[in-house]
Parts: sequence; C-alpha cells; structure tokens
Amino acid sequence: MRNNYVYIKIPSLSVNESFARATVAAFCSSLNPTMNEISDIKTAVSEAVTNAVVHAYEDEIGEIEIQCRIKGQLVEIIVEDYGCGITDVEKAREPLFTTRPELERSGMGFSYMESFMDELIILSEKDVGTKIILRKKISEKKQKIIKEEINDEKEESED
Repeated sequence: MRNNYVYIKIPSLSVNESFARATVAAFCSSLNPTMNEISDIKTAVSEAVTNAVVHAYEDEIGEIEIQCRIKGQLVEIIVEDYGCGITDVEKAREPLFTTRPELERSGMGFSYMESFMDELIILSEKDVGTKIILRKKISEKKQKIIKEEINDEKEESED
C-alpha cells in the first residue's frame, strides 16, 4: 500500500488556479489514473481553488492551502482558506446558487465537485474560513493492464 502526501500554499490569485490543478494532477499520476479520473480530479480542484479565490477574501489577497494525500488507491485533497467563510453551506451546495452574481458566476462549483469526486465535505465557519475535502478512489484496473503489458513485452524479448 502506497502512502504519500504533498502540501502547497498559494496566494489567492486566479493565475494560481492552473498551477494548483496541474500540481495535484501530477502528484496523483503515481496511481496511474485513467484520463477520466485525472480530468475529474483536475476539475474538482479547479472549482475548489476558484471558489477560494473569488469568495474567501472578497477583493483582497489571502492564502490558500492545498494538501493532497494518497492512501492506497484513495486520493484525498483538502483545499483550505482562512477567509470570510460560508454562512449557509447547504444553500451554497444548491446548483446555480452564488453570492456574487455581479461576477457572472454560474453557482455550479460545489455541484461539479460533488459529481466528479466520490466524496465532498464542506467545513466552514463565518469569519474563520472554509475547508473543502475531496476524495476519490482510483481504479486499479489500469495498473493491472500496464503491468500485464510490461510482462508481455518482457516475455517477448526473452524469446
């Protein structure tokens, strides 16, 4: 069983969203995820970081912490800010809900995270911050196929 982790801290600037997404995807690549699995993870991380950039610190720059852990085939990603927090988490989870309609946001961030990951946990306290926990189990099927292909190639080269 593999266990590993990475921790990054970034300023809440929109330009850092792609860096966070790419970093988490690269870290998760050690599990040999399918293209769909890695795309799901990248989308969920993108949404979580974007929410922190847009909503956590209003028009100021704060910090966003991202932790990514691998426990066997389970990937756990935590995106945390220390901004204004979410007043009503249940309302925020509703599709199309947004607190900043003037920014032409769709209000689908949590819905996307929930649909692309196996588990979404939102912990938030007003004026303290928000912690988004995303979990996804990566299939082992792809790893088995790759191992079989490598073994087949070894057998062919030995003949």
